[in-house]
Amino acid sequence: MKELQLKYGCNPNQSSARVYMKDGSDLPFTVLNGRPGYINLLDAFNSYQLVKELKEATGLPAAASFKHVSPAGAAVATEMSDTLKKIYWVDDLKLSPLASAYACARGADRMSSYGDFVALSDVCDAETATLLKREVSDGVIALGYSDEALAILKTKKKGNYCVLQINPDYKPRLIESKEVYGVTFEQERNEAKITTDLFKNIPTKNKDIPADAQRDLMIALITLKYTQSNSVCYVKDGMTIGVGAGQQSRVHCTRLAGNKADIWWLRQNPKVLNLPFRDDVRRPNRDNAIDVYISDDYEDVLADGIWQDLFTEKPEPLTREEKKAWIAQLHGVALGSDAFFPFGDNIERAHRSGVDYIAQAGGSIRDDNVIETCDKYNIAMAMTGLRLFHH
Repeated sequence: MKELQLKYGCNPNQSSARVYMKDGSDLPFTVLNGRPGYINLLDAFNSYQLVKELKEATGLPAAASFKHVSPAGAAVATEMSDTLKKIYWVDDLKLSPLASAYACARGADRMSSYGDFVALSDVCDAETATLLKREVSDGVIALGYSDEALAILKTKKKGNYCVLQINPDYKPRLIESKEVYGVTFEQERNEAKITTDLFKNIPTKNKDIPADAQRDLMIALITLKYTQSNSVCYVKDGMTIGVGAGQQSRVHCTRLAGNKADIWWLRQNPKVLNLPFRDDVRRPNRDNAIDVYISDDYEDVLADGIWQDLFTEKPEPLTREEKKAWIAQLHGVALGSDAFFPFGDNIERAHRSGVDYIAQAGGSIRDDNVIETCDKYNIAMAMTGLRLFHH
């Protein structure tokens, strides 16, 4: 297939949309089901590159959940606790390593992942397809699909679920180009490799970055490589727990991603785990109710006349003091930044969300202030010398 007509471009009024190869060669993917749109394919190709690099860097099956050309979450296959299985709504499923990776990728930020495009580093198996089938999702890209997995996915969205298979042997041209306002932009592809060699320059007093933290820092940086900039990423135990994408101010990235990390951790609080949901409340509605319950607007789900639609009995609020005390227990988080931190305020905010390890480019005129703030909290920080802007 040398050309594919799309449903439409970024918006329905942009009705003439297609993808093709400039050199006239075949497209490097096959549509096995459904009809992709313009944004679907932007998500598909960015997310597949991400999981491909995660697999190469860690040797583990990887998955990503994309929305609007940035990851809502990404993860490699690690052992999930019973608590995580419960907050990700998968405690009733048999999970393969690949399915586990996707559960963690989507579970990082379930609100943002609603209606996601999924990338898988390996051949999609039946367990992963079963999980995909019951989540609200627009499509998936993978190296391939077992017969059972493909049959399951073809029943999703009344048979219209988008299923793409990427050619594993495809290698893009080194030079890439795009047009903006009729002007053609050209540059080399960002082929920078994310390895642990990037973590050798550690200017902080604490220079101990253990193997698991180095893995998590690699996951953060690879995720940032395919996230709209500015961006900051928090990772713990092989999974992103907060991605702050596309902010003009770096501290706003750090706050946004940190707030998402806090929410991820608060979802594990016993009060949240034991919310008495009615059996007829669907998972997306539970996700939304939990998000509101955790926030300062908790009365929006606990008010009389509202809580009865969600719960079998009225829950007690999770107070601000309880939230602060719970978040203070979060530790061992790794944070990556796609460029240097210009001020120590980023470190102050990161510390409040349990960050103990940081990887950032360095090179700010205020590096001394950033290092000093890390030393204040005994944070180990590597300066990679590598910027990872993505637009």
